[in-house]
Amino acid sequence: MSIWDVFKKIESGNSFSKGKIEYIIAGLGNFGLEYSGTRHNAGFMAIDKLVQKNGFDMNKVKFKSKTGETVIAGKRCLILKPTTYMNNSGEAVYDAMSFYKIPIENVIIVYDDISLEPGKLRIRRKGSDGGHNGIKSIIALTGGDTFPRIKIGVGKKPDPKYNLADWVLSKFSENDKKALEPALEKAVDSLSLIVEGNIDKAMNLYNS
Repeated sequence: MSIWDVFKKIESGNSFSKGKIEYIIAGLGNFGLEYSGTRHNAGFMAIDKLVQKNGFDMNKVKFKSKTGETVIAGKRCLILKPTTYMNNSGEAVYDAMSFYKIPIENVIIVYDDISLEPGKLRIRRKGSDGGHNGIKSIIALTGGDTFPRIKIGVGKKPDPKYNLADWVLSKFSENDKKALEPALEKAVDSLSLIVEGNIDKAMNLYNS
């Protein structure tokens, strides 16, 4: 095998494969060191796992996001970590969708869910915002709710009177961190099935 053949083989498997962007995958969270490791950043954590697994960079700043590209299930995917802060996540998603003319059904959103315990995962084909401000922003700006979403459990408030904002911006306990790890891995693994159009199989395999 020539050096050129080796180069082509490497290129075919990395994040810079030729062809148009077909999917957008956005993990939601808040940028800044003070938000690192907080419950609201579970979507960012899943994207970090995807970066580790697929070996691509998230160094570009575009569409009000840190961005990267990778190939999943043979499809070229744009990966986003919006820098807008959670409540304005729709600005980033809408800008990227508009630029690449991506249909809403080809946008996958990964985010935290306080109704699920840490370690639990819930994949849905579509749905309402469920009170999540990041999803609310995306639905408002894109005009649709028919996008697949991967919800990562981060645990409910310890007390009904506990302030919700304080809870989602709190750090995971060590036990919750351990419980979260397999959910993050499953979230990344489920992306291949969703991109292939096998979301029902993804739900059967990974919903818990």
